[in-house]
Amino acid sequence: MNLIRVLIVDDHALVRGGIRALVEKIEGMKVIGEAGTGSEALELVKQLKPNLMLLDLTMPEKGGFEVLDHVTKKYPEIKVIVLTVHEAAEYAIRALREKAAGFLPKSAAPTELEQAIQTVIRGEVYISPETSQKALLEIGKGTTKQDLLATLSPRQREVLRLIAEGKTTKQIAQVLEISVKTVETHRAQLMERLKIHDVAGLVRYAILVGLIDVE
Repeated sequence: MNLIRVLIVDDHALVRGGIRALVEKIEGMKVIGEAGTGSEALELVKQLKPNLMLLDLTMPEKGGFEVLDHVTKKYPEIKVIVLTVHEAAEYAIRALREKAAGFLPKSAAPTELEQAIQTVIRGEVYISPETSQKALLEIGKGTTKQDLLATLSPRQREVLRLIAEGKTTKQIAQVLEISVKTVETHRAQLMERLKIHDVAGLVRYAILVGLIDVE
């Protein structure tokens, strides 16, 4: 079995040690490095090529959002879970908009860290339930994303919801009793309308506008 290679990024050595201990208890995980600054994190990403990064937001030299932006643009195959003391909705919203695969406050239980890791490794997006409620309330105040949602047809919304729930193109076609080609057309139209260019981005959007519930 291929091990998931994990890089831990936090400016506190004791916190890194605690996270390492938790991660190494999860089957299939291997911590390959730790970084205490943003600059060190980017150097280790380049050298070690991790599959997964657990990233704090508040760090010296380069902040967490700067690291997140660099990694998701240059190494899109690396899954990044933001693990932070900042629980405000705007941090979660910004992290997801900048293509983080997950957002988890440090106040979360150890079992939730494992749940978050397993979720993003499957290619899904994870937001801590408490944080997601705050984020959805914030988004729900009337934003461009909500306005865009209102422009979608009922069928497009249904396709978007099924995509966000993890259904394959074939499964969506079966559920809606339409052809695979029609599903692909709807997906392409959604991406064009929403200015989103990948499936993970559609999932993030569906979560942020409250189209699906975050487990």
